[in-house]
Amino acid sequence: MMYRSNQIVAQVLKLLRVMVEPGISTMDLDQVAERELLKRGATPAFKGYHGFPAALCVSINEEIVHGIPSSRRKLREGDIVSLDLGAKLEGYIGDSAITVGVGRISHLAKHLLDTTEGALYAGIAECHDGNRICDVSRSIQTYVESRGFAVVRELVGHGVGRELHEAPQVPNYYDERMRARIRPGMVIALEPMVVEGDWRILTRSDGWTAVTYDGKLSAHFEHSVAVTRSGPQILSKLAEPVTQEESCMQGDRLHG
Repeated sequence: MMYRSNQIVAQVLKLLRVMVEPGISTMDLDQVAERELLKRGATPAFKGYHGFPAALCVSINEEIVHGIPSSRRKLREGDIVSLDLGAKLEGYIGDSAITVGVGRISHLAKHLLDTTEGALYAGIAECHDGNRICDVSRSIQTYVESRGFAVVRELVGHGVGRELHEAPQVPNYYDERMRARIRPGMVIALEPMVVEGDWRILTRSDGWTAVTYDGKLSAHFEHSVAVTRSGPQILSKLAEPVTQEESCMQGDRLHG
């Protein structure tokens, strides 16, 4: 069931990635995300969660996570934008995120995106029976810092299942206290949040949008990962390609 919910998230994120271009509003992305979830029989996991008003978190440049979509906020050439999406299908959650460049982006932004996605996979590689949560955290932090960036410490990965946020918490930095063993049957949402500069964060007046302390760039990637006896299985890695027909249908809905 969690594989199915995560595949829906992966399909919708692929459609949204294609839509990311200068001039589109973050509300446009949110509307398509919700419609596509509903079309596939799922409901938005984020909408209404502790009062969050949208189906999709859209966070641009210095915004780390939890950006609220707006019809007034439009993407610009050179931006980087995090798209974080959750789906609920028959009681089980899918959760994944990508960060996408808008048009041509700087070499620094590209390096940040590559580093953040690489850190995610470094963490996934440690999700084996018998390893500890702190092993995953150390792998992520080491990968990021070796490439000249820093990890956010106030926001963490988490278990996921029937609820969006479950135990255990999974920091993206090494904490020797996080010594719980990783066991088959666990599903963990790993989500490195990587910043160009200072790892401290601020929260905007909307009460949701987390931004970098120094206004520098941030990137965010996330997968929901099942721990099995044969190793980690990435539930939110797209298996079934989105067809050209589906992509065209999405465009028709957006533009009327």
